[in-house]
Amino acid sequence: MRRNKYDAKRERCWIAEMNGNNVGCVFLAKETATTARIRLLLVDPKARGLGLGAKLTDECIKFARKSGYKKITLWTHSVLTAARHIYEKAGFKLMRSEKHRSWGRPVVSEHWDLGL
Repeated sequence: MRRNKYDAKRERCWIAEMNGNNVGCVFLAKETATTARIRLLLVDPKARGLGLGAKLTDECIKFARKSGYKKITLWTHSVLTAARHIYEKAGFKLMRSEKHRSWGRPVVSEHWDLGL
């Protein structure tokens, strides 16, 4: 895994604002020369239900296509149903799930991909 090698031409962060307050964000990071990774899609509870998560995801997809990536990948948890719905609606496919423990609790992590 690469660290501290920001590529300004192929990586971005979007921050959503509402009434002057930050209410959401998402990052698109270079995984490989052909694969981007969505990281940290967050929407503040006061801004949920407005389509903000979908808009942030769409911006990532548009930028990834423009930047020449062939695929976007992401990792999430099965309990994050709103995020999973956003990814599925955007065309991502669930590639695999894995049961494990996180912070002492059983969880199911999921790996999703979108071919561009």
